[in-house]
Amino acid sequence: MVDPLAEVVSLLQPRARFSKVVGAAGAWRVRRSHAGQPFYCVVLEGESCLTVSGQAPLPLQQGDFVLIPESHDFAMTSMQPPPHDVPDAAPVQLPHGEFRLGDTGGVAQTVLLVGHCEFASPDAALLVSLLPQLIHIRGEQRLATIVQLVSGESRAQRPGRDVVLAHLLEVLLIEALRSSAGTAASPGLLRGLADERLAQALRRMHGEITAPWTVAQLAKEAALSRSAFFERFNRAVGVAPMAYLLRWRMAQARHLLRAQNSVAEVAQRVGYGSASAFSVAFTRHVGLPPARYALTPPNALPA
Repeated sequence: MVDPLAEVVSLLQPRARFSKVVGAAGAWRVRRSHAGQPFYCVVLEGESCLTVSGQAPLPLQQGDFVLIPESHDFAMTSMQPPPHDVPDAAPVQLPHGEFRLGDTGGVAQTVLLVGHCEFASPDAALLVSLLPQLIHIRGEQRLATIVQLVSGESRAQRPGRDVVLAHLLEVLLIEALRSSAGTAASPGLLRGLADERLAQALRRMHGEITAPWTVAQLAKEAALSRSAFFERFNRAVGVAPMAYLLRWRMAQARHLLRAQNSVAEVAQRVGYGSASAFSVAFTRHVGLPPARYALTPPNALPA
């Protein structure tokens, strides 16, 4: 049986950018704006607060893991942050490589491993839209172990470092996402997979992408009435069933076109009866005809 979550992570093509250990003491605050970049943090010691895009502060404690698949404005602070009118102090790099926030003279009360990865896929925006906005996991030793491996490998300059990091990040993302599948607060693929009936329909969509699915057929796979399935899917995943199927078909089509498959072959492999029907749907969804898309450099492709 096809695993939709593994397929999405694989297509995202996660890559390591950087990670660093940050110690903090006293009252401190750091604010960042990393437009669209995936951000992760694990609390190695102590506690802190995370605020994302104006949401209520999220208290973090030792062992907590946070993943923001598409970060924008966020702030991390001590549990008692400095007054708002106090300027943020830049992190200070210590001789042994660790960064410090707040009081640099005393022992660190909080130690964080923070980092950014990137999704190399030109379809990243489309695929990230299927994931929760914020993932917070507490008490998962497996995740802490994987993060430590990522940290160690990112510091080392051993042969094969980039390949190892790419695979570790895939494992990290899958483990983080599946660990939060039952508790995802925002609509997306995880909430759909946490619902046993919707998960069956999602697995069939991913496993038989060429099938001429209808809402009625998918509802039957989920053992629900058509109306109940449509409402339940829309509420959990955040889009209607056929809109989700179209997004997934277009993501696969873009991947196949970049791999130099012909338009006719791609049309057949993503469930279209003719190249012309596929071309019309692809152009409407992506903004470029398939043949032109295949020849366009990745950095010039529409989001």
